[in-house]
Amino acid sequence: MDFGQTEMERALAEPLTRFLDEHYDFQVRQKRLLEPRWRPALWRALATDLGVLGAALPEDVGGLGGGAAEVGAVMKAFGRRLVLEPYLSTVVLGAGLLRATGDAGAADLLAAVSAGETTLAVAHAEPQGGYDPANVTTTATARDDGFVLNGHKALVLNAAGADHLIVSARTRGGPADRDGISLFLLDPATPGLARRDYRTIDGGSASDLILTNVVAPRSGLIGPVDGALPLLERVLDEATAAVCAEACGVMGALLDITVEYARQRKQFGRAIAEFQVLQHRMVDMMSDVKQSESLALVARLKLESPDRAAAVSAAKSRIGRACRSVSQAAVQIHGGIGIADETPVSHYFRRALMIEQQFGSSDYHLDRYERLQFEAG
Repeated sequence: MDFGQTEMERALAEPLTRFLDEHYDFQVRQKRLLEPRWRPALWRALATDLGVLGAALPEDVGGLGGGAAEVGAVMKAFGRRLVLEPYLSTVVLGAGLLRATGDAGAADLLAAVSAGETTLAVAHAEPQGGYDPANVTTTATARDDGFVLNGHKALVLNAAGADHLIVSARTRGGPADRDGISLFLLDPATPGLARRDYRTIDGGSASDLILTNVVAPRSGLIGPVDGALPLLERVLDEATAAVCAEACGVMGALLDITVEYARQRKQFGRAIAEFQVLQHRMVDMMSDVKQSESLALVARLKLESPDRAAAVSAAKSRIGRACRSVSQAAVQIHGGIGIADETPVSHYFRRALMIEQQFGSSDYHLDRYERLQFEAG
């Protein structure tokens, strides 16, 4: 079996890498951190000039008809440049859920995503829920003209700049019940919806949402009533596989930056790259990167298989630990400047630690993998 890049992946990744090299260097990213939201001009360029936003979307909505392989190629390239644009929240999570619901009305929104005309945010996690997707206490009470939503959503990626929100809420049952979760498409300006925005440690944008008697029309209900959890679990696995690919880009960049620094930095009249103990440390970093790339590939290949969840958790658990070990080694080899905000390595370090926790920590995914293996017999 050929595990190399497909022609479509290369056609996507190579121009994207050149584009980011030209338009998204470290200095540009530092300025981007001071901006309140995504940059429409850059977002549209990713859509129209490069076809990045529609690469994994169906052809009938203006996409290229790709899938997980194309998402992986994009996320790995974004990881190497620490791109802050809302690709994960819009294309992987938001568009992924719209596709999974199968709603006829989703086509127009997917076409807008593919064209770079809109952004999405998914509000599912809650403060008490941990990483359990079934732990939802936000309620949606039915009434004649729709539903009334009340609850608290946490760590909603890129909600500050989103044009549309997809919110999970419980239409029946109690916390942690697998049945009873539904999805609603909301306008961020809907009365009763309050948002608190903040930056995450890696420079990303996130928000907490407080929903107080938010009215959602019946047309805002997407997907099956009471049966959205399997859709959420699938899309969360797809997003986890995507950040595994991003992690490979982040760790690859950390390795390259560290090797180059070790060749230039001199101590006792010699480049520190000549010290055997540091050579061993960098070889360990390279081993982690290569192993992570293989695991991320397996996770993507297994997304359509019955053992999708186990493959994703196996990859995320190991890649999360690799993120921690590679990023820590990079900072230690750099010494004191490794934690300075002015140096790229500190920003890669923060993103690596964020990835280790995103969509489930290494410990969570190890426990999940063991449980799934036990249930499978």
